Amino acid sequence: MTRLSMIGIALATAATCTAAVVVARPAVGPAGGPLSAPLSAPPSCPQHWGGDAPGDWVPGAADVDGAGESLVPGEPVAVTICAYPGDNTRPGGELLAGSRPLTSGAGAMARDLGYLPVSAVKHAEPCTMMGGAMTNYLLRFAYPDGKSLWVGSAEEVNSCVTTTNGTVSTPSYVGQEIAAAYRTGKWEPVRPGDPCQERPTGRRGQDRRMVPDGPVSVLVCEKTSPRTGEPTRREHDGRTAEDLAEALNSLAARPSDNTCQEIEGMRNRSFRLLFRYADGPPADVWIFTGCVPGADNGLLQANLSDSLRARLRATSFEVGTGTP
Repeated sequence: MTRLSMIGIALATAATCTAAVVVARPAVGPAGGPLSAPLSAPPSCPQHWGGDAPGDWVPGAADVDGAGESLVPGEPVAVTICAYPGDNTRPGGELLAGSRPLTSGAGAMARDLGYLPVSAVKHAEPCTMMGGAMTNYLLRFAYPDGKSLWVGSAEEVNSCVTTTNGTVSTPSYVGQEIAAAYRTGKWEPVRPGDPCQERPTGRRGQDRRMVPDGPVSVLVCEKTSPRTGEPTRREHDGRTAEDLAEALNSLAARPSDNTCQEIEGMRNRSFRLLFRYADGPPADVWIFTGCVPGADNGLLQANLSDSLRARLRATSFEVGTGTP
């Protein structure tokens, strides 16, 4: 059986599982060109980037309650962004180029980053290997009691970045949004118009369960080749969302390595399940009918069950029977 990149299969919209794909996320280059002239750097910004991988470093351990459960817990009152531009072919030791305090959106930034799925265990992620520009960022969140929390992240040409507070990390890519906030001083997350094709981020809690509690609806997207048109999609109500979530959460999940093994002779079809909530981002789960394991949310993966396949067929998609 051929080993395949799970998320790469869907994002490359391959019609069949015939070869390995090593694209964990869409390749998005640094936005906005070169950094503007250096701004005045406050004493809190280290003069050098202390890590040797994109985003994966903070200058001090988190000392804020909840930092082991959320990337940005609580309600910080201010954010300062420190920028360290460089090249991903020579990572490590980048010099501070400047800093910028957010003039608006600090609370929204903390909330959005706090909703990202996190884990204390780092997960293997297949990445493209394109050389190019990279900018590491440190975010310093200040709290009313005087405490602060650092978050390290990066904008990188392959979108293959670890974002961490030093205690937990997320594979979700937010480099473009952080770069835009550094340029403008405002946090305004970019939300593409088509949810079936937007960049996946996931939802907090997906390190423990495939689907966190409380979805109010589910959008089921079947990925298609760009040559044949847009993804097929169907929206379902809260009852269907709960049924699918129950089936997914009943699987014997394990930490994801974001790969699967092709089932010989079986056509692979990829589905994206976006479980929506009354508040916050959707939980993102990928289904691959011709691979083992066939369910993956970026942090957990599991083999498909007959029960799950039956419930997926009830959503009007034929997903096959009698396979792992």
